[in-house]
Amino acid sequence: MTLHQFFLVLRARYGVVLLVLAFTLTAALAASWLIPSKYTAQTSLLVDVRTPDPVAGAGMSGVIAPSYMATQVDIIAGDLVAQRVVKMLKLNQDEETKAAWQKATDGRGTLDSWIAKDLQSGLLVQPSRESNVINITFKGRNAENVAKVANAFAQAYLDTNLSLKTEPARLYATWFDEQTKVSRAKLEDAQARLSDYQQKAGIVSSDERVDYETTKLAQISTQLTAVQGETTDSQSKRNARGDTVAEVMQSTLINGLKSDIARLEAKVNENNVNLGVNHPLRQRAEAELASLRNRLATESNRISASIETAYRVGKDRERELQAAVNAQKTRVLGLNKQRDELNVYRRDVEAAQRAYETVSQSASQTRLQSLTNQTNVVRLNTAMAPIDPSSPKLSLNLLIAAFIGTLLGVGFAMVLELMNRRIRSTEDIMQMLDLPVLASISSNGVKRRMVGGPGHLALPNGSPA
Repeated sequence: MTLHQFFLVLRARYGVVLLVLAFTLTAALAASWLIPSKYTAQTSLLVDVRTPDPVAGAGMSGVIAPSYMATQVDIIAGDLVAQRVVKMLKLNQDEETKAAWQKATDGRGTLDSWIAKDLQSGLLVQPSRESNVINITFKGRNAENVAKVANAFAQAYLDTNLSLKTEPARLYATWFDEQTKVSRAKLEDAQARLSDYQQKAGIVSSDERVDYETTKLAQISTQLTAVQGETTDSQSKRNARGDTVAEVMQSTLINGLKSDIARLEAKVNENNVNLGVNHPLRQRAEAELASLRNRLATESNRISASIETAYRVGKDRERELQAAVNAQKTRVLGLNKQRDELNVYRRDVEAAQRAYETVSQSASQTRLQSLTNQTNVVRLNTAMAPIDPSSPKLSLNLLIAAFIGTLLGVGFAMVLELMNRRIRSTEDIMQMLDLPVLASISSNGVKRRMVGGPGHLALPNGSPA
């Protein structure tokens, strides 16, 4: 069917199209009048995902903001918020509502859940595009009620959001309080062990005591080294010949005696030549020489005896200092061992102190979080009772009905045409008879146009010749 044939059919059956269109418009008008009016109220919430938490001090990155917003939308549209709305508005205390629930469910389930499901059917929660604003829209039959319910959903979400934030913190605070008591007990036990060990070992200041004893050991070791040097020197002098010892060689008295002996020896030798054996001068000189030699020997022996005495005293002193060094070394090692054990107790105390401080800080933080009354959600506006209903919209319904009625009318006209086909143009004759049309004559007898090819004449009225 060509477009020309289509319009000819519509022109012939325009009454059917108008009838169907009129029926559709009438039905739409009747439905618009019969359908109960519904009102829509809307409130908006701002979710600030970048404001840092006043207690934790950490903000939320914008990367997770989309998922966070989707989560908040699901919470608002969830059962928890809806049931909180039921309790806030005391909808579960209405006798008519109870009767309707009993009739609809025969008492199965809970009244709050049933009312919450009914509220959720009229609820629409949508986040704004490219912003952190969430719009809460509620549709119902009563203008005052829809505003109350929309505001109640907003407030219930604020309360739920705060509860979701504070309830885990409250549970954590209770747990941290218990852990704080345990940590405090461990700290006190570690401090008690440290104190007992200090009292048992008689330690006041371990580091100062060890430093003092170490210094004392160094001093004794220095004295021992000096005494050992002196003893070694005395031993070398003791083993040497008496006249080669430095003290003997450097003694003024011995050197003077040696000079006198040398002088007397020279005199005795001279007397031996000049005087006889029994000469008194010779005998006196020899007696003086013998006396000087005895005195020299006595003095040398005295110096050797002093060296021997110094050697023996040095050895005794060396043994005493060696024993003192060994005793002091043992004392220092014992103090070091005590200090190591003391450090173990100190580290236990420090570890217990750090654990207690960490748990105490976490307990304080969670306790503050459990007591907070602020969230990162702010109400931007309050839903007001609408003046005009949001549905049904008469103009929109009539427009839709006109479009649908036109389509139905055209369709119905085409169906009637196909069921009872009429000849309305030369194309219909050519299609139905499969014969060429020679000419067509209009009602005023004027030749209009040629149709087909050579030998085909079309006249103005569109009827076949």
